[in-house]
Amino acid sequence: MFHGLSLLPDCVPETKAPDDYFRDVLLLSRLADQGGMSHVKMTEHYLGGYGGYCPSPLAFLSAVAAATSRIRLMTGCVLPVFHHPIRLASEAAMVDAISGGRLDVGFARAYLPQEFEAFQVQMDGSRERFTTTVDTVLRLWTEERVSVRTPFFEFRDVTILPRPTQRPHPPVWVAAVRSRSSFAWIGERGFNLLVTPALTPLSEMSDHIAVYREAFAESGHRHPSRVVASLPLYVGDTDEDARRIADPLLRTYLDVWAEATDTWVATASDDYRGYTGMSRAIRALDPVSFRSMGSAVVGSPTTVSERVQEIAGMLGVDGFLWQMDFGAVPGDLAVASLERFLDKVLPSLSAVPA
Repeated sequence: MFHGLSLLPDCVPETKAPDDYFRDVLLLSRLADQGGMSHVKMTEHYLGGYGGYCPSPLAFLSAVAAATSRIRLMTGCVLPVFHHPIRLASEAAMVDAISGGRLDVGFARAYLPQEFEAFQVQMDGSRERFTTTVDTVLRLWTEERVSVRTPFFEFRDVTILPRPTQRPHPPVWVAAVRSRSSFAWIGERGFNLLVTPALTPLSEMSDHIAVYREAFAESGHRHPSRVVASLPLYVGDTDEDARRIADPLLRTYLDVWAEATDTWVATASDDYRGYTGMSRAIRALDPVSFRSMGSAVVGSPTTVSERVQEIAGMLGVDGFLWQMDFGAVPGDLAVASLERFLDKVLPSLSAVPA
């Protein structure tokens, strides 16, 4: 089982300046690289405190590539509905080259109505736009003189440069949240799966992952399926210290997330069934319930190790990507948590038989 770093800025200038945020997460990335973690993952969002500091995960990962030597770099995720496939495929291939073939590309469907409005992209029909763009990026990575004609874009005889350093292309991950059909589609296509069990109970997420594994197996892919879960993590010296520090940060994280999803109160889309009213579900959570349901892991090294093994057993995942930048956390607290994880938690997890 592998363990990496997951990043999702939830800051505004009043809570943490952007230069401070990126200084801190680049330091975390270097420490993760030195400590033998598997990935650094960064998420794309726009406009508000929820992810707005990172409109370009690929630009951030280029900086990580220059500051590290072995850790893999993951977009977690880019949002294809807001990108032309030629630009997305070309820029990803460039980062793959810059990093010496260390890029993993995660794709996700955007879900914040204000982002769709700002880019003048319709939410209805965005599922088809997402799958069409992903399919076209894969063709651009693996074929030459590509021609496509779709309702969203068209071009003829295109060969992108640079070509991907990894052949046939960087590993592909796709995020899914609650739709069983999405989990099945990801498995059928043979992609790796990214999950974030934030509003979904672990037992329900386990069922969704089983749908993915079954569809993957039935489709006869030769490579193994891989599933990774992303969760907020704080490791303290004791359970009491961990909760004292982490719970206010989780409160901030939940508040920022709820504010970002407030537009769902008055939004409905056939492509996003079940999303209307999302912010009310988030506002009903508090740090204690968030931790109790397995949506965040907080505690002493011993407690964290036990909780990680418990969640891994319930979900059947192949690894975790730990979110350590939540709540506009001060850099020294994030570094201390990561160092405890590397020094006191990771060795105990490595000693557990798979």
